[in-house]
Amino acid sequence: MIDARLRLRHLRCFLETARLGSLSAAADALHVSQPAASKTIRELEDILGKALFDRSRRRLSLTPAGRMFQQHAGSALSELSRAQALVKDTPSPITRLAVGVLPTAATSLMPRAALSFRKAFPNCLLRVSTGPNWLLMSQLRDSSLDLVVGRMGTAEVMQHLSFHHLYSEDIAAVVRPGHPLADHPTPLDHLSEHPLLLPPPGAVIAPLVRALLARHGVSPHTAAFESVSLAFGRRVVQTSDAIWFISRGVVEDELTAKTLLSLPLRDEIRSGPIGVSMRMDGVLSAEQSGLIRALEEARAEVRPGSHQKGSPI
Repeated sequence: MIDARLRLRHLRCFLETARLGSLSAAADALHVSQPAASKTIRELEDILGKALFDRSRRRLSLTPAGRMFQQHAGSALSELSRAQALVKDTPSPITRLAVGVLPTAATSLMPRAALSFRKAFPNCLLRVSTGPNWLLMSQLRDSSLDLVVGRMGTAEVMQHLSFHHLYSEDIAAVVRPGHPLADHPTPLDHLSEHPLLLPPPGAVIAPLVRALLARHGVSPHTAAFESVSLAFGRRVVQTSDAIWFISRGVVEDELTAKTLLSLPLRDEIRSGPIGVSMRMDGVLSAEQSGLIRALEEARAEVRPGSHQKGSPI
């Protein structure tokens, strides 16, 4: 039950203050006085029974309760605005959503989610960019991107970002059908006999692959190629005896069709989390929440039986 004291002015003032990190800046944006904005925030905190802002520093920052309220209040306000436009039968504005997609999610998960998202948000232009993890995360931080879909980055890369887990995914050693090691009982003992195609140093999976090679006495410096590109890797592997170490999601369709094969790695390389990265202090729009829901639905098709572990959107 919504508290009867809660008003739209409370939500607008809170969201602007959270976005700008300043009561005075929020007051200017809302065309009210700073004392009025301060009073509105105090009223909201009294209604919720929680402090929403940490006031110990010059720039206001959200408390854990504030971050939670920001996420859901922002989505609720966006949905309310959309509902008003639909009822008034006014043309819905064209919105845009910029999403960075890592190779592991670009071939199957994201296309499925994008088509489902389009049905729910026909007036939203979905712009999809690809690139290495470090670049997409940097663009996410500076607001060039709204979300990033793919493998979770390192602790350093994920600073000030949050992660919504969808499923876990393995790294595969991929070869062509008929490869000399395709039916070998111990293929990892013969890696040095064949050209290796490895993820470049900037890829999240690169340290895991290099650790595997080191355990088997193979130097990554002997690699013939470095790439996570499906178009390049698929062609090289299908026309040579190269072995490609890549996230399974990149080559999922090829493995299913058996145009590529995966060598048995046992538990040599642990799986890693695949999901959605977002700014920790950002407000999720209705479109962002809608895409995450579409990704969760697509996950059920791509990875049936997997269980989402992130907080609900």
